[in-house]
Amino acid sequence: MKKNSSSIRHDLSASIIVFFVALPLCLGIGLASTTVEGLSPIPMAGLLAGIVGGIVVGMISNSRLGVSGPAAGLITVVIASIATLGSFSAFLLALIFAGLFQVVFAVLRAGIIANYLPSGVIKGMLAAIGITLILKEIPHLIGYDKDYIGDESFFQQDGHNTFTELIYAVKSLDFGIAMIGLISLGLIVLFELPKIKKLKVFTYVPSMLWVIVIGTVINITLTYTGHDLHIAKEHLVQIPRLNSWNDLQLQLSFPDFSLLTSPKIYVVALTIAAIASLETLLSVEAIDRLDPEKAITNPNRELMAQGIGNMVAGFVGGIPITQVIVRSTANLNGGASSKMSAVFHGLWLVIAVLFIAPILNLIPLATLAAILISVGYKLTNFKLIKQQFSKGWEQFIPFVCTILAILFTDLLKGIGIGLIIAVVFIIKRNFSGNHEVVASEEGFEIVFGEQVNFLNIASIKNTLMNLPSGAKVTINTQNSKSLDHDIQELLSDFICVTAKNKQINVTYLGNHLSL
Repeated sequence: MKKNSSSIRHDLSASIIVFFVALPLCLGIGLASTTVEGLSPIPMAGLLAGIVGGIVVGMISNSRLGVSGPAAGLITVVIASIATLGSFSAFLLALIFAGLFQVVFAVLRAGIIANYLPSGVIKGMLAAIGITLILKEIPHLIGYDKDYIGDESFFQQDGHNTFTELIYAVKSLDFGIAMIGLISLGLIVLFELPKIKKLKVFTYVPSMLWVIVIGTVINITLTYTGHDLHIAKEHLVQIPRLNSWNDLQLQLSFPDFSLLTSPKIYVVALTIAAIASLETLLSVEAIDRLDPEKAITNPNRELMAQGIGNMVAGFVGGIPITQVIVRSTANLNGGASSKMSAVFHGLWLVIAVLFIAPILNLIPLATLAAILISVGYKLTNFKLIKQQFSKGWEQFIPFVCTILAILFTDLLKGIGIGLIIAVVFIIKRNFSGNHEVVASEEGFEIVFGEQVNFLNIASIKNTLMNLPSGAKVTINTQNSKSLDHDIQELLSDFICVTAKNKQINVTYLGNHLSL
């Protein structure tokens, strides 16, 4: 009973942290995704996606630490899809079918691809997301909120990029916002100190919540005293206020089922399903590797959960959902014990929308930016870089290239570049031959490893070709659990033809060849 009580307490505490990380991301990503020329943005779309991702996906998924919600990586896809289909209601119909496609992927066991992602690429992805998060949140920390919180792209629609945005932010620095942002960041660092962390005041109320309360109280005090350093409304959280049932109805959108026969719906649906599934599988693999308990998430069940979640989101007016690394990392750092933390965070979002929007709208975005910067720092640390360097160039180069590619493009393109580089190193390693030549006075012994495949064929050919005429050679495949058919054919041809022509005396040890 005590264990269950402790688990719930940890999950509730972690869920509050995730909620405050998710809140600005849901708002920012939702508005960015639905800002299409000629159409009005949908403020509730991102919040609805966060609610469905927390409650619906959280209940079905078996990911211990994974948190789902709207993903920044899908913003351009959503904008293009709405523009192609002509309306948000048409897009919602496509989203329902995207979810259905994900369910089909799960039934077909497509989640298996998550098992083939190289470690260096996954760790590079985590580090890149951390660096991106820090660089992107610094402007919000000092009062430059031209871009939405959660923006991940390097190049932006206004012609700026991640680095030039920092210059514009410094030029537009707001001293009041910067003061509260830096105080919030300082409090986070202070509360992370071991001695401070043990204080009873943090036992039931997480330290991040104290940071938010203090940052908000400072601004309220500055506002009510009429101080010039108070923060303007546009730099605070802005949840749509719902004063009646009619207000809620006006915020909701529903799918247009009259477009069921339109081929465009299904093309958009398949595109969203493929990208959302890939982002989810990347997050699942990354978070499982960070999990201190090393829990293993069933990727097919996760695809099933995401599919059902996206179908529900399409019905109620949300945007696409994936499992997301930033919120999942916040969940991990918050000390979550089970997937109930993700569900609780979804419930907090419901409460926020229906009951406490006026209170939450007092929170400075700079304080939330400080929390996101702390999450980014925990994803990117010098210890991780040192560990990867110690593993050698074959691990370090794909790791660094993945970081740089994600920073200067986006998540999926960066992962693609990282995978290509990792595969080049894998192929290079395989070309080493997976065999050893031992020379002695009696002749040569060629000892093959456990797994020998067609990628090793060039090196093996080179070894056989360089054996001197008249030599005594022993070919030993006794340790080989797997000897590719192409290799068997090469060895048979050498023993039966080439060796005889060169008067090489061959002894074969093993049971893979029929001579």
